[in-house]
Amino acid sequence: MIDLKAEWDATIRREGENAYPNECCGVLLGTLLEDDSRRVENILPIDNKREEAEQYHRFEIQPEDYMRAEKEARSQGLDVLGFYHSHPDHPARPSGFDQDHALPFYSYIIVAVEKGKSASLTSWELTTDRTQFLEEEIKSWR
Repeated sequence: MIDLKAEWDATIRREGENAYPNECCGVLLGTLLEDDSRRVENILPIDNKREEAEQYHRFEIQPEDYMRAEKEARSQGLDVLGFYHSHPDHPARPSGFDQDHALPFYSYIIVAVEKGKSASLTSWELTTDRTQFLEEEIKSWR
């Protein structure tokens, strides 16, 4: 389960809408709880560094942006819990490309953006054998 503050849900949706027809992306910062659930305490938007012609269906986070996210998390006493991105005019389900580039442990929040408006928002975790994503329950908190 992932606890996602209503403010961050709204921000991720807004970023997806603003990036449309391209994908937005960012990093989830928070705390791993004793029951192995995750609480997102903050998010860090990242500029999609994928080449412009591919941004409508791909995102890329550069190593220096990931390092910046790690430093930001440490400065707040948090951890990098995962990533978020949008799927313009596609379902909020991981693609084959997402699976090929994901790592186990992290949460991957995906917001579907249909014709410029945010729709469903889901969260996924890749199994340790990397064969499939399992959907995580999203719990909202204030």
